[in-house]
Amino acid sequence: MHFNKLLILVCLFTFFLVNQASAQVEDTVSKATDTLKSRNYRPMKVDSPKVMTRRDSVKSKYVNPGKVAGRKAVLKSLILPGLGQIYNLQLLNDGSRAGKNLTFQRIYTIGKIGAIYGGFTVLTLSYIESSKQYDLYLKELQYRNNNGGKADPNGPFIKADGSEFSTSGITTGKDTYRRNKQIVLFSYGLVYIANVVDAYVAARLHFFNIDDKLSFRAVPTLINSNSMYSFRAMPALKLSLTF
Repeated sequence: MHFNKLLILVCLFTFFLVNQASAQVEDTVSKATDTLKSRNYRPMKVDSPKVMTRRDSVKSKYVNPGKVAGRKAVLKSLILPGLGQIYNLQLLNDGSRAGKNLTFQRIYTIGKIGAIYGGFTVLTLSYIESSKQYDLYLKELQYRNNNGGKADPNGPFIKADGSEFSTSGITTGKDTYRRNKQIVLFSYGLVYIANVVDAYVAARLHFFNIDDKLSFRAVPTLINSNSMYSFRAMPALKLSLTF
């Protein structure tokens, strides 16, 4: 009886040990790794397509150097009279007309700068003189208006024999000098505009192909002298210029 119980206990203990051993083996065996998941894939770098802009798709336009130079000359002349002519003088030294004698053009350009400031100087002196005379005549008229038409004894409008200049003559002189002042101011504007136009034209002409090849051709021809319904031929001379 005791032997049977002992045998049963040994069998149960053996079964328990076998189960523990199998569980230990299953825990220690590593699972097969998924090679597809564990593999490190580097992302492929795909170049993004180049975006075409309007500037890339449109062909570059031709830039006229004469227009660019003309705009620069106008801007400089507007800022300071004569500065556009100095810019044109620099264009003559850029080497684009190598082999040509540009001495006369340089002298001519420098002369235009002198003429511009000479004109402003003459106009300024004329304006100062006209203003001085206008104030003098106006002062005399104001004195006569306040003193019953009598001339200022200390003024310059009394002749050597003691007679006075007429009031109407002094009024005419005042109006003349006032008009001279207005003409001088208008002339300032003309010189200023002429300075801008000259700078622009000279800058544009610098990039024209101007050479010494000038020729003409005279060919006899016939023209219609009747402009209504019939043709009446008249001899004429056709002149063609090539430059």
